[in-house]
Amino acid sequence: MGRKMSDVKVGLMKDEEFRAAFVGLEDEFALAAQLIEARKKAHLTQDEVAKRMGTTQSVVARLESGHPLPSLRSLKRYAQAVSGRVEIRVV
Repeated sequence: MGRKMSDVKVGLMKDEEFRAAFVGLEDEFALAAQLIEARKKAHLTQDEVAKRMGTTQSVVARLESGHPLPSLRSLKRYAQAVSGRVEIRVV
């Protein structure tokens, strides 16, 4: 049986270089999680979102990966596809 991803992460986070890189990607991970949550809340698959955006499932998968960061235009199209909206804040 394989190891749980959370267990793997705990081990990797002990490495200082890995931890620094991981922390540096927090915003990308947060954005990816928000996109996935919005899609699931709308009860849509990646393919359904893609069709609503006029693109392919692989493009939606890349948007949901958070890397590289999507353009504002792409975020707006994604938000519209899941019946949402984009909010940008500096705090």
